[in-house]
Amino acid sequence: MTGTKKRHSAAFKARVALEAAKQSRTLAELSGAFRVHSVQISKWKKQLLDGIESLFRDGRHRDHDESQAIQAELYEQIGLTKMEVEWLKKKVARGG
Repeated sequence: MTGTKKRHSAAFKARVALEAAKQSRTLAELSGAFRVHSVQISKWKKQLLDGIESLFRDGRHRDHDESQAIQAELYEQIGLTKMEVEWLKKKVARGG
């Protein structure tokens, strides 16, 4: 074993998963063609099929709770950053 992991782009993963979902070729054929292990292809296919529903969601009805949680987290990070900046200003003004 070489111990190095290959990193594949999202576009490559999508292309391989889509080919697997078409079922026009076997996993062994896809594995040979794309030089990716068949188990990995199966995982990408499962991710594709599990996440495909989100493509057809109505964009006008976003999950309000999720966006509020993200917004609250961002405001918390802004507050912490402001506190750190003020602390650093005071520390520099005192000379260390």
